[in-house]
Amino acid sequence: MSNSVGPRRQAGNGFGFRVFRPILAGATLRERLVACLGALIGIALTGLVSGWIVGEGPHIPLIVAPMGATAVLLFAVPASPLAQPWPIIGGNTISALVGVTAAYFIPDPVVAIGVGVSLAIAAMSFTRCLHPPGGAAALTALIGGPAITSSGFLFPFVPVCLNSLILVGLGIAFHRVSRRNYPHVPPVAATNVHGTSDVPAPARVGFNSGDVDAALESFNETLDIDRADLDRLLHEVENQALRRAHGEFTCGSVMSRDVVAIKLHEPVSRARELLLKHNIRTLPVVDEAGRLLGTLGLRELTVGSDTSIRQVMSAARTVMPDEPVLTLVAPLTDGHTHAVIVTNDDRIILGIITQTDLLSVLKRLVTAKALEHSIPASA
Repeated sequence: MSNSVGPRRQAGNGFGFRVFRPILAGATLRERLVACLGALIGIALTGLVSGWIVGEGPHIPLIVAPMGATAVLLFAVPASPLAQPWPIIGGNTISALVGVTAAYFIPDPVVAIGVGVSLAIAAMSFTRCLHPPGGAAALTALIGGPAITSSGFLFPFVPVCLNSLILVGLGIAFHRVSRRNYPHVPPVAATNVHGTSDVPAPARVGFNSGDVDAALESFNETLDIDRADLDRLLHEVENQALRRAHGEFTCGSVMSRDVVAIKLHEPVSRARELLLKHNIRTLPVVDEAGRLLGTLGLRELTVGSDTSIRQVMSAARTVMPDEPVLTLVAPLTDGHTHAVIVTNDDRIILGIITQTDLLSVLKRLVTAKALEHSIPASA
């Protein structure tokens, strides 16, 4: 009986997985429901506000069909380069303007629609506002019917540009309320914080930007993701694989437990004394109950001795003891952070992990890997 049930269950799970698997990476059911709610609010209010601004004139539509496609991008994939404010506003408006121009100069409608859409793609590409619904905006200007045709060169601005402006404004407000980042800002490439010509330490090993560019070129396809986002994603994949392979090393197992710290009310001169005496680069600052408030280093203590610790201390990088220690590779190689403080939920200091501690862990991993390869297969 178990043998007969098993295949059917697997087939059912496979069918369900295929049906409900998200088309886009990272898409969850919650994200899709949020997108539906955003589109509902955005499209409805865009039509309402446009009608209030334009009035109920019979010759100008309150909202044009391409706004539906724009709403899909704006609310379902807000991180897409095609869904940012300038592509939405510029792409729709410029494309509609191209469509109206094609209709004005080309009497044959079949030729006009082909020329209009193709030139709209070219115009959006050259103005860096490629937006798929822009093609529909150009087509709407060509075959939208008497109401749109009679609008002439007003159509790209009212209602197309007006609709786009309102929809983007509503999208920004909606994403802010739903705590999603929009407009999407691609990550800034890491720079060398020491002011030298070397690339940052994490970029000296593994793949680099040239490898990413070469891989993209080998695909011979256009991907709907910002180049900087792709680079960040690949580095995070590398980090996740490292953590998965060596997750047995937790922060609690490698941290130093005898932590030298200073209380907030103590003088800056005492902080400088502790840093030099113990030959350390990061000094945690705690309150009277022992809770972590921040950190100090010699860099912060270059100010005068009459300055209080509260004025010069920096925000502390913290981690929980049960987290894999290899999650600290990124922060401890960023050129700024020399140590990460291990705390509990109440921010009581449990230990500290320095760059030296991390190097010791990496050395052990490398040694274990070398020994593994040196053992004969017969063993």
